[in-house]
Amino acid sequence: MIYPVILSGGVGSRLWPTSRALYPKQLLPLVSEKAMLLETAIRVVGKDFAAPLIVSNDEHRFIIAQQMQEAGITPLAHILEPVGRNTAPAAAAAAAFVQARDPRGLLLILPADHHIANVDAFHAAIVRGAELANAGKLVTFGVLPTGPETGYGYIKRGEALPGGDAYAVECFVEKPDVDTARQYLYDGGYDWNAGIFMFRVDTIIEEMRARCPEIAACAAEAVVKGTRDLDFLRLEQASFSACPSDSIDYAVMEHTSSAAVVPVDMGWSDIGSWSALWEIGEKDETGNVVSGDVILEDTKNCFVRSEAGLTATIGVENLVIVDTGDVLLVASRDRVQDVKKIVERVAAAGRTEHHAHKRVHRPWGYYESINEGERHQVKHLLVYPGASLSLQMHHHRAEHWVVVRGRAEVTVGKECRILEENESVYIPIETTHRLSNPGGEPLSIIEVQSGSYLGEDDIVRFDDVYGREVKKPAAE
Repeated sequence: MIYPVILSGGVGSRLWPTSRALYPKQLLPLVSEKAMLLETAIRVVGKDFAAPLIVSNDEHRFIIAQQMQEAGITPLAHILEPVGRNTAPAAAAAAAFVQARDPRGLLLILPADHHIANVDAFHAAIVRGAELANAGKLVTFGVLPTGPETGYGYIKRGEALPGGDAYAVECFVEKPDVDTARQYLYDGGYDWNAGIFMFRVDTIIEEMRARCPEIAACAAEAVVKGTRDLDFLRLEQASFSACPSDSIDYAVMEHTSSAAVVPVDMGWSDIGSWSALWEIGEKDETGNVVSGDVILEDTKNCFVRSEAGLTATIGVENLVIVDTGDVLLVASRDRVQDVKKIVERVAAAGRTEHHAHKRVHRPWGYYESINEGERHQVKHLLVYPGASLSLQMHHHRAEHWVVVRGRAEVTVGKECRILEENESVYIPIETTHRLSNPGGEPLSIIEVQSGSYLGEDDIVRFDDVYGREVKKPAAE
């Protein structure tokens, strides 16, 4: 049995402003109508695959759970990392989890944010990789290069292995300069390192105990001491935090004598920049890739994405233009790798646009800022059917709720009542309150906040069905 392990870490800062820390690129529908993580999970559904095992951070857990539920996929487990520690500790934790169930099962390590156009070729490579992994090899999948790419690491093939279509790994090569990359293409025998791996559970645990024993031990301990939280497995914080931060490549693959590479031509991209989306996108007759409400006039070879209102261009070439409503990015298409520098400047300035969108997702639904000014803020709240916000209060703000659509169950102090469409309620400062959706359709609320401080950290929770931190209310 093959156990897909989907690693959903990182924030995809080079795809800012669409990708942000609270809602990064792997959770977004960038290539198709489905989120990239969901596309990754769907690619490994079938009789040879166990249900996927997802490894993510705490902040993204409910978004991922919602996407999996809507797709009808129930993960084998959803492991939550207390801190980011790169791919080697994540793989070690997954191996320790599966070991208790199937010590000779095959782990297939998959980044959540890759695009694969030719899924049949991908599956054929997995079949060959499984043969090698069952024989004790640590398998990586090398992508056949289509040009002198400097943004990827390379794998140099060694001798051919019995059975064909696979090679021993001679060495892993860091990202080259353009002249070196051209030489690799001229010489042949080099593949892009896609960061996709396959190995038997007992094999990778044995290798990690030999090559990176601290990672192996700390990750295994974090699994054993982990705690169940609803449908999630929380790794024990102290143990996992003690893991050195390292990638599978550096910690294991570059040092083992058992590495094998299966080359595959599968239309792969790691969607690492806006130019990558332009390259794989469907282009019009003048080379433009567009999404959203866009009008182009005398425009060539541009990528234009409008997530807000109308975006119009005249007489421009080779640009990336992305409008998210609160941020407008305009960049030369050959400079999009530098978007990360803008993100760093936004963070250094104490702004929030690198961290969250105007629409912020919560386990109960989402809220979206409509207007804000001195001592006031207006938001739109959408609450999923059957969902409920925490029982909470605020020290510095009062709130008005107006039901726009649906039916709301509202608790204010000791009173609980039903609000129909166009009805409203006032919640004074320091009054406990809760909003719930008892109906079968989404509940839409306009929330008007007023007070001396309107930050999201002015929330004291007394009860929460999602396991978030609560405090006991003061005795009356």
